[in-house]
Amino acid sequence: MRIWQGRAAAISAIGQTARVRQTELDFVGTDTLASVWAFQVEHTPDAPFLVFEQAPDDVQTLTYRQMDDRAERAAQVLRANGVGIGDRFVIHLANCVEFYDLWLGAAKSGAVMVPTNPLSSADEMAYVFEHSGGRFTVTSPDLVDVVRAAQKQLPDGGESSRVLITGGGVPPGECYDTALAAAPDAPVQAAQDPSAVVGVLYTSGTTSRPKGVLVTNANYLYAGRYTAEYLRLRPEDRQLVVLPLFHGNAQYYSTMSALVTGASVALAPRFTASRWSEQATKLGATAASLFAAPIRMILRARASEYDRAHRIRVALFAQNVNDDQAVEFERRFELRLTQLWGMTETIVPTVINPLHGQRRHNTIGRPGVGIRIRIVGEDGADVAPGEVGELLVGGVPGRTLMLGYLDNPAATAEALADGWLRSGDNVRADADGYLHFVDRGKDVIKRAGENVASGEVERVINEHPAVFESAAIGVPDEMRDEAIKMFVVLHENAGATEEELIVWAAARLAKFKVPSHVEFIETLPRTSVGKVQKHVLRKRENPGS
Repeated sequence: MRIWQGRAAAISAIGQTARVRQTELDFVGTDTLASVWAFQVEHTPDAPFLVFEQAPDDVQTLTYRQMDDRAERAAQVLRANGVGIGDRFVIHLANCVEFYDLWLGAAKSGAVMVPTNPLSSADEMAYVFEHSGGRFTVTSPDLVDVVRAAQKQLPDGGESSRVLITGGGVPPGECYDTALAAAPDAPVQAAQDPSAVVGVLYTSGTTSRPKGVLVTNANYLYAGRYTAEYLRLRPEDRQLVVLPLFHGNAQYYSTMSALVTGASVALAPRFTASRWSEQATKLGATAASLFAAPIRMILRARASEYDRAHRIRVALFAQNVNDDQAVEFERRFELRLTQLWGMTETIVPTVINPLHGQRRHNTIGRPGVGIRIRIVGEDGADVAPGEVGELLVGGVPGRTLMLGYLDNPAATAEALADGWLRSGDNVRADADGYLHFVDRGKDVIKRAGENVASGEVERVINEHPAVFESAAIGVPDEMRDEAIKMFVVLHENAGATEEELIVWAAARLAKFKVPSHVEFIETLPRTSVGKVQKHVLRKRENPGS
C-alpha cells in the first residue's frame, strides 16, 4: 500500500485509521465547540469576534462577550421552540449575525443546525425539511415565502412546523429578534460530547437528492485547528467571509480557524466582485477564502483604490485558475494565493499548496501535515506516481472525517471503508509529490463554487410530461467554471422547446442548478449494459478534452 503523507504523520494523532482504537485522548480530548468558545469568551471577552457590514458604509462589531450573550439567548429560543438535545432545526439565511447566534446557540444547547442554501427552491427545501426532520426554521422576510411553500408540501401540510423571521415589520409572535430580546440570558446547560453532531450540511453528490453530512464537535475543532496552524493565524488576524455561511468552506476554514485562535471574522452579506477589496479593507481582514470563479470575477472588475489598501496576506482558493490569472491576482492585490482541495466530507483541505515555499498554481498541492492519502486504480490497488487514480483520504469518522450521511447507511458504507474516504475525484501525483486534479469520477458539475448533482437536474427534467429521458453534463464556461447542458430524448410524438424546459427547471431548482442549454437528440449513447456514456457526450461538446 502506497500512502502519501504530510510531514510529521508518524507523530500526529491526526489521520489514525479506524483500525486503531479511539479514546478521548486524541487531538480533541474532552473539548467541544461550546467549551472552546467558552474559553475564548472567558479569556478575551472584549476582543472582537464578528465585524460585519450592515451596509457599505455601516460596519459594526460584536465582541466575544456580546456574541456570547446573543448565543445564550438563541439557545433559549431553540429550547422555547421545542428544539432539544439532538433535535435538528433549519437555518435558512444569507450571511448575517443571526446565523452565528443560532450556530453557537446550537453548540451550547446540544441542538443540531441544518443550514440551507438561500437560493433553494421550495421543492428542494421540502426535501430537506422531510429528510432532516427539522420542524423549526429561522429565515428572513425575503425567503419566508419559499419556506412556507416548502412546508405545505410536507405530509402534514406544515402543521407541525414553526418559523421565526428576522428583521423588522414582522408580527411579534413570528419575529426572531423579538424572541431573542425576550429570552433570558441564563446559560443553557447541556451535556457536551466531542462525538455529538452539531451540524448537518447537505451536499450534492451523484444521486438525485443531496446527502446530509454529519459534522461533529470534534470535526469542527479539527477543521479550525488544522486550518489555523496552516495559516499561522494569530489572535489579531481576521478571516474575511464573503462565501455563503451554509457552506463548509466558510464554516470550516474561515470561522472555525478564527474561533480556535481567538481571532475574528469579517462578515460580508454577500460576495460582490466589484467591492471585494473594499470590503476587505473596511472590515480589516487579514486572510480570505475564495473559489476560482469569484477570483475570475474579481479580476474582471475595475481596479479600485482599495486593491492594495487592505491587509490580507493570504487567500485560499479551490478549483482551478490558470497561471496567468493567479499571477495577476497576486500582483494586483499583493497577497499569497494558494490552491487547495477538500470536500465537506473531508472536513479539512487535505491537499494544499505550501504557504511558504513553492506554490504551484496548476496543482492542488501536497498532502497537508499529518494527512494520509492514497491514489488507487479501478481495482483498488495503489497506482504509481504519474498514473491517474481515485483520491482516498485516511482518517477517523467523526474526528478527522465526517461521521457519515444522515439516515443513509448505504451511502455511508460506500464512502467510508476501512478508515478511508472515497472522494470520487481522480488525480495524479508528479515526481515532486504535488497532486494534479484530472477529473471527477462522480457525476458532479462544478458551477461557480457549487456542486450540482447531474442526477438531481435529470430527475427534474425527466418529470416534464414530454421528456422520455435526459442526461446532464458540465460544459466549459469562461466565468463560472462549468455551465449545465441537457441532452433530452422526448416521448414519441411529444413536443417541447429549450425555453420551456429551462423554465420548468427554474421553477423547481435553485438558480445555479438550472440548465443553460438543452439539445434534443434521438437516443442517448449507452454501454452494452445500458449505462449512459456521458464521456461520449462530453467529448462531443469538447473534442479536445
